[in-house]
Amino acid sequence: MEGPGGSPAPLSGQERAVLALERRSWAGPGAKERAVREELGISPVRYYQLLNALLDDRRALEADPVTVNRLRRVREARRGRR
Repeated sequence: MEGPGGSPAPLSGQERAVLALERRSWAGPGAKERAVREELGISPVRYYQLLNALLDDRRALEADPVTVNRLRRVREARRGRR
């Protein structure tokens, strides 16, 4: 996405919230999915669709390189096991 003047548009509030949620640690099963529904107001399926798209988005990498690179490594490891 591009903003005015051809520069990349900043991440949306929802995109930033997805990355912020992913930085947190979770106490037990279901806690993350509950937070996704309550805090973001979306289904866990939609959350993971957004998250996966963000991992391929240069803007997300620039905004939160530690989280994005960690999640990219996890995704690649899962792909390698298939």
